[in-house]
Amino acid sequence: MPLRSTDTGWGALVRAFHWAIALLIVLQAVLGLTMVQLGVTPEKVRVFALHKSIGLGILALVLLRIAWRLSERRPADPAGTPRWQRRAAHLAQLALYVLMVAIPLSGWWFNSAANAPLTWFGMLQVPSLTGGYDPLWKPRALLVHQSLFWLLVAVLSVHVGAALWHHFKQRDDVLRRMLSGKSRGGGG
Repeated sequence: MPLRSTDTGWGALVRAFHWAIALLIVLQAVLGLTMVQLGVTPEKVRVFALHKSIGLGILALVLLRIAWRLSERRPADPAGTPRWQRRAAHLAQLALYVLMVAIPLSGWWFNSAANAPLTWFGMLQVPSLTGGYDPLWKPRALLVHQSLFWLLVAVLSVHVGAALWHHFKQRDDVLRRMLSGKSRGGGG
């Protein structure tokens, strides 16, 4: 299992980034959608702190993933893939990267405008982006954060749907390469 990607498959590090970030996004979605329903309790404060810390962690992982991907080759698209599908896939992947950076940043912006403390897992104090409470930007930042989340849900639905379509309908190696790093021919 090579660390770097090849012409026929994704490398181990790209796949580790992909699946770790995917799992953290699912966890964030569950936390984000349920934490707002909690009453004003110490438990709610802990869940919000966890949500913020995981969000900062996702931001760091995505930035590392982008840096790694810029130094990597991209496996070739399956033979016969129409140009429009290649373009759609690249646009969806670009949108995912933009959203995976923008959502944590908008959460950080909202947190800053609310003048709430922000520490990464209680170990690292993160500076405010607004310099303190900002009643003008606080609701706007929250709206941006929530709207970007729902846009991410839509783009992820397309991404996952396309991967499953490739796997079950096209019967090509698009999903298999992200699962195992290998194509059916064993290259990778």
